[in-house]
Amino acid sequence: MPNPLLVSVIVVFAAGLGFGVQAPLNAALGRLIGGGVAAAAISFGVGFVALLAMTFAFGQGGALARAGGVAPIYWIGGLFGALVVWAMLWSVPTVGILTALAALILGQLASGLVLDATGAFGLPIHAVTPTRVLACLMVGGGLVLSRF
Repeated sequence: MPNPLLVSVIVVFAAGLGFGVQAPLNAALGRLIGGGVAAAAISFGVGFVALLAMTFAFGQGGALARAGGVAPIYWIGGLFGALVVWAMLWSVPTVGILTALAALILGQLASGLVLDATGAFGLPIHAVTPTRVLACLMVGGGLVLSRF
C-alpha cells in the first residue's frame, strides 16, 4: 500500500508543476487577447468546466445542491483563486515566473503557518515550530535571491 503522505506530496508537486506553467500561459493569453482580466476569466472558465466534469465523474453532483446551505465565507476561496490567477499573469511579465512563484509560495506559507496554528475552518492544529518558521524564512531568502 502506498504511503499516503508520499502520494499527497507527489500529487501536490505535480499540481505545482502545472501551476508553474499556468501563469506564463495565462500571461501569454492576456497579451494575445489584450486583456489580463479577460485571460484570467477564460482560465477560470476552463477550470470551472473541468471541475464540473470531475464533480459528476466522481459522483458528487449532489454536493453542488448543498453548497447553498453553507455560510458565505466558505465561498470566498473562489475570490482568492481569481486573485491568484490574475496576480500571477499580471506579474510574470514584470518579475519572471521564478520570482512570482517564490512570492506566491511565501504568501501561502505565511498564511499556512497562521491557519495551522489556529485550526481555522475546522483544520487540525499544527504547532508553529522554529523549524517551520525557518522554512518560511528560507523561502523568503529565495525570493530575495531570485532578483539578484
